[in-house]
Amino acid sequence: MAKVWQHPYLNVFKHFKVEEWKRSTKEGDVTTFMDKTLKGTVYRIRGSIPASNYIQLPKTSTQTLGLTGHYLYLLFKPMPGKCFVVHLDVTTEDSQVVRISFSNLFKEFKSTATWLQFPFICGAAKGSVYECTARTSKQDLVGVAPANVRWTCLMLDLHYILSMYLNRRYSHLKSIKLCSNLLVKNLYTSDLLFEPGVMFSEARQAKLAFHGISPMPREMAFPVPKGENWHDRYDYIRFPSDGSKLPYDSIQKGCSNPAEGVQVLEDPIRHLPRPVTLTKAVRDRVSLIQQITSPKDMPRWSPLVTKSIPEVHLATSGPLEEAYSGDQEFSRVEGLQAAGDSTVPLHATTDGGIHVYAHRMGNVAIHSVGISSDETVYTKITGPEVLSSKKASPCRRLLPDPILKLRTIIGFGGCSTKWALWTKNSSAVVYPCHAIIITMQIETGEQRFFIGHTDKVSALTFNGNSALLASAQMGHLSMVRLWDFQKGKCLSMFKTHVHSVSSLSLSYSGTVLCGIGKDGHGKTMVVVWNTAQVNQGGEVVVLAKAHTDVDIQTLKIAFFDDTRMVSCGRDNVRLWRVRSGALRSCPVNLGEYHSLEFTDLAFEKGHSAEREPEDRTLFVCSRSGHILEIDYKNVTIRNARRLLPSQIQHSHRREKQTFNSGPGIAINSISVSSTFCATASEDGYVRLWPLDFSAIFLEAEHEGPMSSVSISPDSLKVLCTTSTGNLGYLDVQSRGYNTLMRSHTDSVLAFSVDGLRKQMATVSQDNTIRIWDLVSMQQLYDFTASDEMPCTVAFHPAQQIFACGFSSGVVRTFSLAGSDLLMEHKQHRGAVTGLTFSPDGNLMFSSCSHGTLALYNCAAQKSHVLRVLANVVSQDAEHGPNTLAVSGDGRFLAFVGPSKYTVTVMDAHSLDELLRIDVSILDLDSTNLDSALRICFAPMPVGHLLVSTSSNKVLVLDAKTGRLVREVSRVHKLSCSSLALSEDARYLLTAGDRVVKVWDYQMRFDINFQVYIGHSEPVRQVAFTPDQQHVISIGDAIFLWDFLAVSRAESPKADIHPYVESLVPPRADIFSESDEGEEAGLKGSSREAADGYKDHSTLVMEEPVENEETLVVRPKVSQECSRSPSHSGNEPRKETKGPEPQHYIRPDSYRHFTPRFKASVLPKRVLYPPAGNEGLKLKAVIGYNGNGRGNMVWNPDTGFFAYTCGCVIVVEDLHSGSQQHWIGHPEEISTLAVSHDAQVLASASGQGNGDSRCQIRIWNVQDGTCQKVIFHHETQVQAMAYSRDDRLLVTLGDYSDRTLALWNTHTYDLMSSTHFLEPVHEVAFNPLFDGELACVGRGAVAFWLIEQRGADISLKVHRAAIPDMVGLVELTSLCYSTNYLLYSGTNTGQICVWDTQTNRCFMTWEADEGEIGVLLCCGNRLVSGSNTKRIRLWSVAAVQELRLKGSDARSSSVLLEHEMTLDGTIVGATFDDSLDMGIVGTTAGTLWYINWAESTSIRLISGHKNKVNEVTFSPGESHCATCGEDGSVRVWSLASMELVVQFQVLNQSCQCLAWSPIPISRSGAEGQHVVAGYSDGTIRVFSISRTEMELKMHPHSVALTAIAYSADGEIILSGGKDGLMAVSSPRTGMTIRVLIDHKGSPITVIQCTRKQYHDFGIEGGELWLAASSDRRVSVWVSAWLKDKCELIDWLSFPAPASLEAPSSLPPSLAAFCPWDNGVLVYVGFGMQKEILFYSLRQKQVVEKIPLLHFATSLSLSPAAHFLAVGFNERVLSLIDCTTRTEQDFVGHDDSIHLCRFTPSGKRLFTASYNEILVWEITST
Repeated sequence: MAKVWQHPYLNVFKHFKVEEWKRSTKEGDVTTFMDKTLKGTVYRIRGSIPASNYIQLPKTSTQTLGLTGHYLYLLFKPMPGKCFVVHLDVTTEDSQVVRISFSNLFKEFKSTATWLQFPFICGAAKGSVYECTARTSKQDLVGVAPANVRWTCLMLDLHYILSMYLNRRYSHLKSIKLCSNLLVKNLYTSDLLFEPGVMFSEARQAKLAFHGISPMPREMAFPVPKGENWHDRYDYIRFPSDGSKLPYDSIQKGCSNPAEGVQVLEDPIRHLPRPVTLTKAVRDRVSLIQQITSPKDMPRWSPLVTKSIPEVHLATSGPLEEAYSGDQEFSRVEGLQAAGDSTVPLHATTDGGIHVYAHRMGNVAIHSVGISSDETVYTKITGPEVLSSKKASPCRRLLPDPILKLRTIIGFGGCSTKWALWTKNSSAVVYPCHAIIITMQIETGEQRFFIGHTDKVSALTFNGNSALLASAQMGHLSMVRLWDFQKGKCLSMFKTHVHSVSSLSLSYSGTVLCGIGKDGHGKTMVVVWNTAQVNQGGEVVVLAKAHTDVDIQTLKIAFFDDTRMVSCGRDNVRLWRVRSGALRSCPVNLGEYHSLEFTDLAFEKGHSAEREPEDRTLFVCSRSGHILEIDYKNVTIRNARRLLPSQIQHSHRREKQTFNSGPGIAINSISVSSTFCATASEDGYVRLWPLDFSAIFLEAEHEGPMSSVSISPDSLKVLCTTSTGNLGYLDVQSRGYNTLMRSHTDSVLAFSVDGLRKQMATVSQDNTIRIWDLVSMQQLYDFTASDEMPCTVAFHPAQQIFACGFSSGVVRTFSLAGSDLLMEHKQHRGAVTGLTFSPDGNLMFSSCSHGTLALYNCAAQKSHVLRVLANVVSQDAEHGPNTLAVSGDGRFLAFVGPSKYTVTVMDAHSLDELLRIDVSILDLDSTNLDSALRICFAPMPVGHLLVSTSSNKVLVLDAKTGRLVREVSRVHKLSCSSLALSEDARYLLTAGDRVVKVWDYQMRFDINFQVYIGHSEPVRQVAFTPDQQHVISIGDAIFLWDFLAVSRAESPKADIHPYVESLVPPRADIFSESDEGEEAGLKGSSREAADGYKDHSTLVMEEPVENEETLVVRPKVSQECSRSPSHSGNEPRKETKGPEPQHYIRPDSYRHFTPRFKASVLPKRVLYPPAGNEGLKLKAVIGYNGNGRGNMVWNPDTGFFAYTCGCVIVVEDLHSGSQQHWIGHPEEISTLAVSHDAQVLASASGQGNGDSRCQIRIWNVQDGTCQKVIFHHETQVQAMAYSRDDRLLVTLGDYSDRTLALWNTHTYDLMSSTHFLEPVHEVAFNPLFDGELACVGRGAVAFWLIEQRGADISLKVHRAAIPDMVGLVELTSLCYSTNYLLYSGTNTGQICVWDTQTNRCFMTWEADEGEIGVLLCCGNRLVSGSNTKRIRLWSVAAVQELRLKGSDARSSSVLLEHEMTLDGTIVGATFDDSLDMGIVGTTAGTLWYINWAESTSIRLISGHKNKVNEVTFSPGESHCATCGEDGSVRVWSLASMELVVQFQVLNQSCQCLAWSPIPISRSGAEGQHVVAGYSDGTIRVFSISRTEMELKMHPHSVALTAIAYSADGEIILSGGKDGLMAVSSPRTGMTIRVLIDHKGSPITVIQCTRKQYHDFGIEGGELWLAASSDRRVSVWVSAWLKDKCELIDWLSFPAPASLEAPSSLPPSLAAFCPWDNGVLVYVGFGMQKEILFYSLRQKQVVEKIPLLHFATSLSLSPAAHFLAVGFNERVLSLIDCTTRTEQDFVGHDDSIHLCRFTPSGKRLFTASYNEILVWEITST
């Protein structure tokens, strides 16, 4: 844990008081003396044996320094002619201790997994002979120190050393050992990069703060005589070195003199496995690329480059950035990025797809293909419980969610093309497409999808009424799924234990399923399952199974008897029957037909009353053309016929088929109805016959061999499938044929879309090129290349032409209009790997596998070659898209080459090389060379080039300079195969593995991408359609997705000014009472718009206004809003509602408040205590709501300080720490505003208590009373502000409300309300003019002027757009300066400066890498806060001069004075008038005190960010400890409620906690240990006094849910989620025994107590109980020293059998009654809502106390007969068991899941999610 006291730096010798030698140790010749050079005392360590002469910190090896600073500074001087050694022991994040040693004894660098040894090269005095020798020879530099060696400041970058050399992450410095022979002055650690010899004034002038460099603090600095240079007297060594590089890793002097320019830390050269000789050209190019890609303006610690998409609950700050500085441990917990778990639980939803939350890359939503709302896919999977996506709402994620919805799949088959079924009503067909099952309506072509299979579907079958669908997938152990067909829900999923299920059959009733496959030895296996219970949620069980040596092609269950089956195969037809649990078969005597290969069978349909059900004919067909009619009842052959080829006669006409002798036509499938029979044969014909096979009455010829045939249930249609992937049906009545689906028969390699004609071309490994209509998804053309494979395809942008590249190297262009070949180019010798047109269609480019690049002129239809270059494209490139990329303006061509490690950018018209980028050296931390795979240009004018690499990264490069802009890691598990950007550059598509990902291109969210599954093979290409309405992905099949995000181009009137509508009223169409005459004259849409907005205080935006227009608006004043929303005064407002709030898309800004999802409900009835007789008084609130926005206020003049926690306003005295609590809001408070005189506070929260509007409360600061409650906004209030004279209050609704309201602060009546069509993010009053305010939104600032004449108000609005150079951005924050300036921040990290007199933007600068959400200005200083966790202080003195002079402003006009990195996104800040000190709130739930002058940041308020799981107290009640989902254990002082120490375990949740009791045998000293249980099944014991973990045990395999110490503290009892309880010893760490009595149900409570048991007739040391969630309580007596543990009572409490149980059952809780030794108290889900008192002596319930609700938490006071009970209804009840009286208390904004009395009973702690409330017991 990075501690505040270590910032900005730590003097190690001073902190550990080395001179006292209590916390450090010395050995051998260690003395102090006065050094003349430094003019101070230093330590001298001498001796011939370094191991015997040293200084060591800390004193013993079992202790740790715990220093977390990024850099270590050592001020030392080697002794001349001697050798020295320094050892540093550092701890990594995975608790591995690594020793870093450096010495001039070491000749070369050596490394192991736990030890790094660096040679140290001693520098010599400037100009000395030693220095000259070192410069010229470069040899034998390692060795003893020269005679005139100088004092040295050595800076070691510990983060970098571990990352570079061992690929580990640094945690903290454990110990230091300084060994002879050297002089040492001191040691320091810091997160800051200090530059020696630079004064503060010089640093400011040189703008070193821009480079993250600070001047050396005074106590660290060496003295420099006046007029001399620091670097002439001393040495400054940075490691990693920035000086001349030697051929090994060494620590040496570099050239870091600031006079020579700020040096960027570079990496030392490493020994490579093989020597590589670089030519000068290559060296120059590498050097150039390093200059281009190196972050020049930042030192190593500054987070410039986006690192990795993190693994689950990762450890970095922003969405994709790895923070190198600041609070490392906290970032790891608070962010969504860190190295951690990778569990991927599944959760079925009903909103359009399977939402899989993979906490692998930060709570990422993985979708299967989108399913319509009535077609939910459900998977019965045993696994961890997962919260739905709605519960993760506080996390900012890519919206809308889902952003893709699967519309159509072009494809059929995959494993087999024989499976296609009719539904019962004959209106739809069901068929597989690889891993997805598709239902298609034959009339409309509409598809719906059944998703869940992970491999290709190998068999399908329906029951008789099409209610139940069974499907199997191929694979080693085949999986079968049973589906409710109507609902689209998976009822059951089970492994068959059969290899490759080839056939399935469901009985007519659906109660029996039969399958065919192979066992492990290759023998045929028949399995029969009972599926009768599957609709009731039951399991599928095996009825019978049999192994057989015979071949089986098809098996079907008889529709008249579920126990009878028939199978056929090579040389056999068999009848099967299940009887008495056994599956038996008998063969049909085939006689002369015994050697035929039978392929399919069908039963005769219909039933006659005269015949038995089994008395019917069985038809069996064969590959020899035979059709056998078998008497099923008598098992005999009735008839045999054979299908023969037609006889070719002289007239060349085909005769009718006959059943004579001769070679037959193979029949692959047969289907029988009550009137006719259909056969499907190898010659491609479907033939319909009467049942006597006398003649063919209908036949249809297909393009390929037939796979299956099926007659519809109404006998009017015949479904046909072919082995070439065609699916269609024959209409018997009309004799017409309808093709439903055509598909490629092998993997699809590439596609191209013609946007003008809505057509798509695809090429496949089946050697075909196909053209599809994108509207109907029907195939239009089919081109086949018999002896060569088409590899790539591209449509011409304008003409009806497409080009295709082949494996032979030929490039051909085809005309679709004439369906002919236009040109054939043979420039390539290898397979064509890339093919594309320029945007205007005049040029075409192609590349091949031999590295050749060709340029063609395509201005005319007959294209010709312009230029061919050899060996320029990488020969390692694969076939496929994104091999060649052309920029949007057609000027640049990019590709991978000449090697796979480089990307080349050329002039597209001449093929002249412009830029070459080596991607292999961009990752300095990797030991493997990275190679480029796919490339893509971003749309203009973004100017980016995207490159996917072999290490699963996407590099975002500047297309002109090659500079690395951003890096995204771990994009896919395997390499990224395709990239595509939307036209507005807001969304990025990537394909890899078998998934498609949609990313927010700017990477600003916590969850930046969504994942879509469905493909069963790798996705080869993904792209947007030209209209940006759809996404296409290809691989095994062609998937067309609806793209649900609205692009910027589609936003209303985007071609004019999208923001105009949102901020500016159209014209004077704002009706007041005097406008009724005009209103009556309106017609058409204008009239409708007016009628729709009858609340005349609302502005209706209809038409855009030019920028220069100023509009005067006179809205009617509404008096509605001070009353409750239920009053009639609010009725007119209801008509002003635009679209429903839930339809709005959240804008790209974190400024908008989103309340945390809560499953709890507000209470309907509360039993408030009588005034003055309250049994509880709220004493303190622990925590700050980091989810709020601007929810903290501080007035430096009056000292008033307030913030929110849930629905409570906490007013805290910063001096004494005492709190006041203002309660009244029903929901989570979103924001606060305080008047300038600090007399009035306004607070806003969501709807509650039946209100339909948000609540805004006005509080009197002096007495804390609520003066007024006003209502107006419908969803959330995100910002409020008072005017300078405090006469006006402005309130701003969120992106769903879009309303700005103006209030009179004397009466708090509504003066005006304005409705916007687009979200507004922030609003502020001008401090110079009371009637002016400004608000910001998308791309513009709106300046408002309020003019009031009596009761009449007019608003003048002026819209000022941002300059075009800034781009399309959201303005997310603003603040006024007192000198006619307005600063606004953007979501891209820029700050724009506006002249408020001319309303123009005259200056912008890049202020941050992320969104700027907070701006504060005073005089010449500006503070900015962003979602990169940084808060920055700017000097803006020159900005005013630029405004007056009107010159071109540049970013060099502003100076970054200071910067701090905190633990979360900045959501609120307030500073004093000089901006020297202030308070800052972050999303991590922390309020920081910031002091710029002292460079300090101190935590003022800190709480858990996530749910609090337990509170426990020390026996002496001096401290308490809490634990939470964030993995932290925090120890607090009960007197001050301040955080004392925190223990953090990464990537785990701390589920339970217990404090050790006072040891009996000792002197009564308080026990100082805390034991914690974690979600990975581990138990950790922490020592409070030594602030370290003493013991770690792992007695459970699942998460712990309860833990307790025995009464004597010698035993730890723990319970897990699986119901097992472990008994462990905290002394040895061993698990003594495991109790399994509660197995299967999570343990909820374990409590131990010391009691006398003579009353029970039992001997024992202590009594303890355990409760589990199945409403069972066990009571035990134990004597641990005697190894005795005996169950003495077992309680089971009943629950109602009805379905009235709540969705999530309340917990089962039990506790021993403190005031009655033999009684335990129980609450839980039961027959009644009540508390039960159970007597252990009488073995029965002796008392009941009724409750209004089911309890969620329980605690019993040890001092009085009080019970505290928490409820899901957010109410806390205090029950006096003596008088049976009850008092209710409010203050929580969610379910109260934790209640705990302190051991003295004087205080009560309650918890609701992450907020902890501390109550004082006032009743006696």
